[in-house]
Amino acid sequence: MGKTTGFLDYEREDNPAITPENRIKNFNEFHTPISVEERRKQGARCMNCGVPFCQSAVAFGKGPAVTGCPLHNLIPEWNDEVYHDEWDYAAKRLLKTNNFPEFTGRVCPALCEKACTCGMNDDPVTVHENELAIIETAFKNGYVEPRIPKVRSGKRVAVIGSGPSGLAAADCLNQRGHYVTVFEREDHPGGLLMYGIPNMKLEKSVIDRRLSIMKKEGIEFRCNCNVGADIPAEDILSEYDAVILACGAKQPRGLGVGEEKVKNVYYAVDFLTDTTKALIRNKYDMPAFLADRKKITAHNKRVVIVGGGDTGNDCVGTCIREGCRSVTQLEMMPKPPETRLPNNPWPEWPNVLKTDYGQQESIAVFGKDPRVYQTTIKELNTDARGNLKSITTVKLEFKKNPKGGRPIPTPVEGSEKTIGCNLLLIAAGFVGCQSYTAEAFGVDLTPRNVVATDAGKYKTSKDKVFTAGDMHRGQSLVVWAITEGRECAMAVDEYLMGYSFMR
Repeated sequence: MGKTTGFLDYEREDNPAITPENRIKNFNEFHTPISVEERRKQGARCMNCGVPFCQSAVAFGKGPAVTGCPLHNLIPEWNDEVYHDEWDYAAKRLLKTNNFPEFTGRVCPALCEKACTCGMNDDPVTVHENELAIIETAFKNGYVEPRIPKVRSGKRVAVIGSGPSGLAAADCLNQRGHYVTVFEREDHPGGLLMYGIPNMKLEKSVIDRRLSIMKKEGIEFRCNCNVGADIPAEDILSEYDAVILACGAKQPRGLGVGEEKVKNVYYAVDFLTDTTKALIRNKYDMPAFLADRKKITAHNKRVVIVGGGDTGNDCVGTCIREGCRSVTQLEMMPKPPETRLPNNPWPEWPNVLKTDYGQQESIAVFGKDPRVYQTTIKELNTDARGNLKSITTVKLEFKKNPKGGRPIPTPVEGSEKTIGCNLLLIAAGFVGCQSYTAEAFGVDLTPRNVVATDAGKYKTSKDKVFTAGDMHRGQSLVVWAITEGRECAMAVDEYLMGYSFMR
């Protein structure tokens, strides 16, 4: 490293955020970059630790969680280039392992920073923001240009779904020289990047910028194409040499309290999609957007959100921007510890309590954190027309599972509480893929309702059909989707050519 003592000489400095009171006036991204000189100091904090756990994706605990980057980004290398003001070389090292750092640099929870050795006794390196600074500098200075393959293989690949895994697979296979067509059932490519992540976390112009490059490189996008419903799978199989199913895990988890019969109850993904479409339709003009909100709106509503994860937080921030009267976020699990515990050592500090942007905005507007822990909905109460008017909640306690495994959440008798609510958003996660596309192609599904493959593989039970992303692994992170898209592309390349030098 160029600055051996950088982690001792410089303190961590994050990109400053616009205050909650001001940023809720629009749906714009709200972090402003620090100066180039200060960013170089942040790159210098990378401490030449010898064992870069940040890029290792090491599993910890009994579950599937990992610490470190699943893409195995070459983090110490491009941090060093940032320190030396070599932004073009930094971009080359970054793009070697990550197709879309402009996405992960905005929405990834930064597993790399959780594994940073500097975080053992001090603040970790600002890996996430360094990554974003590198790719945005690369776009600004013209380092990112269309790379049109000089030789084509003659092989044709269909990618069903244009989320991060589908886009990554398409990008890799196109660069290999195959002809790639991406099918998307929505009116715009991007999948969850486009309609599942709010604009204040990922402005849609960032997606369009990347899509423009991919189109110039030769990738064909076909929108409003619902393969398996409007387009027969047989047509795709007969026309293409290989098919990748990358449709995501979009089957939302319900509450089981008859919510499907009650008006003004929506799944979070539908609410966020409707919000983004209205913003685009009104060219991000807030007065026009608010006036156009006819289907689903939080304006002047008492909102309850079920789910304490990222999507629930995104709903909190969106509802506040729409002018909700109040917002409550119900979380079934216990409240995490506010500091790292002695028995919860580095690098497991992702398990401590965090206050995300939506909760920060609720504190600023309503004077309190919207989260209520160990609580779920027992009953929905309606008026004579079936409109939601209130909910009855119940506290939970976790009892030992006699069969082993996770403790069982059990309602606490006498803890019921009724609160006013005329908009309920369900952000309780997903239970696998919407199976009609998988069934149309005749591939097997697992008990978790994701497409089955051999462990660590991407080929399905159907000849020349592969799968990647959440449709393959279940609900996960954008960084994992890109990782799976890249690895699936290599498997497809080997299938088509008999070998592959993708790495």
